This record gives sequence, structure tokens and C-alpha cells, in this order.
Amino acid sequence: MTDWLGESRLILLTAHRRENLGEPMRQIFRAIARIAREFPDVKVVYPVHMNPAVREPANEILGDCANVRLIEPLDVLAFHNLMARSYLILTDSGGIQEEAPSLGKPVLVLRDVTERPEGIDAGTLKLVGTDEERVYAESVRLLTDADAYAKMSGAKNPYGDGLASERIASAVCAWQNTHRKV
Repeated sequence: MTDWLGESRLILLTAHRRENLGEPMRQIFRAIARIAREFPDVKVVYPVHMNPAVREPANEILGDCANVRLIEPLDVLAFHNLMARSYLILTDSGGIQEEAPSLGKPVLVLRDVTERPEGIDAGTLKLVGTDEERVYAESVRLLTDADAYAKMSGAKNPYGDGLASERIASAVCAWQNTHRKV
């Protein structure tokens, strides 16, 4: 896949939530197909959920798009590497909403509500729902507006700075040094 991606801007797509099955998912996929057609420098990778209600419309709408790859679900390491390589992430996954800001990746949330409002407040996430026009417009904005992209990708991670384990280790060592018996 690395050869196929080349220097392109990668959009990572994940969509599987039950509330998005049916027409909402089809609208998401139609927006992605439009982006794929209109932006030849953009490639989309979608690890497709095993549910036939996800796979069938994904194959029908995205299967013939030259710059979209529908792939099998990935293990966590491969998925995180793909997230790190991404330019933009579109997802309905709660976990990805928490993980992507650590990588400085803008996230468009394919839902109408989120259990992670701190990401919205911080500016690392944006709720866009599943409406084709809205998903398309918000994606295009981040692909064409460098300032909007920089604002989201540079927003402060509301879930921490990645140094918690270092702080814990330092605190344990400091405690141990003050409580040693000679």
C-alpha cells in the first residue's frame, strides 16, 4: 500500500456505527466518492467493517474509485501507523476521536453527537454528521484551506500531552528515593 499512497494526502475513513447504517452511510460514501474524483492528489483508505450492511454499500459506491482502497480491518499497530500517515481522518469511532489528536490529525466526526465534547471544545474534532453535502464541504475545506487545516491539526490535545508515563516513573523514583532504608 505504501507504493500506492506515494506522496498523496491520505484520508483515513472508518464508519461502522449502527446509527449510521443505511442511507446515512450511503451519504458518507457518496461524499467520499466525490472527493476521490475531484482531488487526484488525495487517496482514501477504508478498513471496512465486517458487517454486510457496511460492506455492501461500501463496495457499491466506493469499489470502482481509483484512489480509494477498501481493505480488511487492521490490527492495532497497523491501524495506528495508518493514522500517523493520514492527512485527515473521517470517523464515527469514539476511540479514534481520542487517539487522532495525539498525532496532530484533524478529525471530522461522522455523527450528530459525541461522547467526547472536550475534543470539539479544543478544536481537534468537528461534528459533521452524515449528510453528503456537509461531509463533502467540511472535507474540502480542510483539503483546500491551509489555515483551517493548521488550526485543527495544531489544536492542543485535550486528552493529554503523551508524557503521563514519564511523570509517573519520575514520581515513583522520587518516592522510592525518599523512602529507602539504609
